[in-house]
Amino acid sequence: MNIQNNNSYEVLKKETIELMKDLISIKSPYFQEDEIMSFVDGWFHRNQLDSYIHTYEDNKITKFKGKNVVLIMQGDSKGPTICLNGHLDTVNLCKGWSVNPYEGWIEEENIYGLGALDMKSGCCAIMLAVKKFSENYKSFKGKLITTLVSDEEGPYGLGTNALIEDGLLKGVDFSIIAEPSAAFIEMPYPAICLGARGGYGLEIEIFGKSAHAAVPEKGTNAADEAAKVVCALGEIQYVEDKLLGKGVLCVVGIESDGGACSVPDYAKIKLFWHIVRNENEGTIQREIENAIERSGIHCEYKINFREAPSEGSKGFLPYTVERTNVYVEKFIQTAEQVCAKKMSIGYLQSIGDFNYLGSRLNAPAVIFGADGKGLHSSDEYASIDSIVKTSETIYHFLESILL
Repeated sequence: MNIQNNNSYEVLKKETIELMKDLISIKSPYFQEDEIMSFVDGWFHRNQLDSYIHTYEDNKITKFKGKNVVLIMQGDSKGPTICLNGHLDTVNLCKGWSVNPYEGWIEEENIYGLGALDMKSGCCAIMLAVKKFSENYKSFKGKLITTLVSDEEGPYGLGTNALIEDGLLKGVDFSIIAEPSAAFIEMPYPAICLGARGGYGLEIEIFGKSAHAAVPEKGTNAADEAAKVVCALGEIQYVEDKLLGKGVLCVVGIESDGGACSVPDYAKIKLFWHIVRNENEGTIQREIENAIERSGIHCEYKINFREAPSEGSKGFLPYTVERTNVYVEKFIQTAEQVCAKKMSIGYLQSIGDFNYLGSRLNAPAVIFGADGKGLHSSDEYASIDSIVKTSETIYHFLESILL
């Protein structure tokens, strides 16, 4: 089946453009998603789908009160539970846009806007697939859980984390996360990710000794010591995974201040460490300790992993999915039929809600979404054709699994 020859393609394309324009027009940076959650919940209800707003609160770190849109469709006989996941939040607006980032400008079959690709495209595809499935099938087997969440772009993935911790995803057999996979891994559409690296945020505190800057030898300069540690971190030999590649450490910040004329007695090195399978907090700790030993510093130090709202949100665990899994095979087969092209297969190098779904539910989770460019940048756009095909792939996959 090639939907380019299907009479419904133009209808779905029109629906896609209309819905994308609506989604893009609503400003929804992370921690500011109330308006778009209300719109999406209302859209479901206008299409006779009984969604609801799931609320959560992080009382420990961010003090954020968040919302997710959840739609649960229960079949009338036993079958698998499928989870469709996407995030409605975006990163903050950056400089450099040549078009209105909230208009949904269309040019050369692409739609531009903040979050157009990452990932209002995927949310749009999910919404239209679920709508079509509900219109065409009143009876099916199993359960379909649609989760359109907040705070994926924020520091902890609070929205999806809350769904897991509140038990709403218990019993899920297969998850589809409609992130823009082709754009992320820079492979031809259709592209699927069968796993992703994980990662942890952490910091190293360096404790020196203050002295007058005119006689720095009387103190221990924490900034100098931190620089030695950073240099030693650059010599780490990373573990290599046959599917996920190598992990990587990035120094994302260095803080130290001796004031107007003093040797600084404190420095902080902020890190983010992407990891592969068989790496964890313990292996990270040991590598950092080895690097500090190589650096030759002689002052006190402390390694702190980022404090998190809960144990589950402390880090993002790496995961992979077997290519031979029955759901994976069926999904790839469906996408290749819809797109009339062979599927590109890769593994995501960064982190997201897919890590939570792929590592904490004990069920396979694949990443499949639209094509485009401008991730987290100006003039972000998604290919309209790829959004339509992503929606059709999800729809026909649901047909094959739930009927």
